[in-house]
Amino acid sequence: MSPRHRTTPETVGRLLDTALAVFAAHGREGFTMSAVIKESGVSSGSLYHHFGSFDGLAAALYARCMGALLTEVTLALEAQPNAADGVRAVPAAYLAFAREHRAEIAFIHTSAYAAFLPAHTATVAAVKGPLLARMTDWLAPYVAAGDLVDLPPAYVEMLLIGPVAETVRRWLSGAPGLDLDEAARLLPERIWRSVRA
Repeated sequence: MSPRHRTTPETVGRLLDTALAVFAAHGREGFTMSAVIKESGVSSGSLYHHFGSFDGLAAALYARCMGALLTEVTLALEAQPNAADGVRAVPAAYLAFAREHRAEIAFIHTSAYAAFLPAHTATVAAVKGPLLARMTDWLAPYVAAGDLVDLPPAYVEMLLIGPVAETVRRWLSGAPGLDLDEAARLLPERIWRSVRA
């Protein structure tokens, strides 16, 4: 493999950073391969070499943004001493991430049902799966002890993250009457009530 086509973390990182910057500046409509190539200074051949396609780049960016979000949420959960504090920490961490990383959270929400994702489910699952498993593992002893409802993990995830994900989605779209600070005050306790046994 020639040096020109060698996969390097620097080139991959530069393409992903540039792709996010292009999305943040120009939105979904301006998020194009030509814009990313122009801004990054990386050739289309290099982009294809590293990601296979522009959809592959978009999926990798989605996975990176989702990984960053779920890492923050998982670390917040794992730092807590009990079920109640852990459950309350999940929505609080999600909302804090949205406040501090608007471009990343916007890319997650605008890409959630994008056409590029189905072909790249393995890429996303490789990032999401271990983090969701860590959350499930942390919660499991509290389920066994009778502190938390005994539901399939996917439903617990919906109860923990669904309300704040929808709040953030509406906030991003400019819906009136939504404030992330207010949501952080109001939602964690109510989410805890929804999952305690």
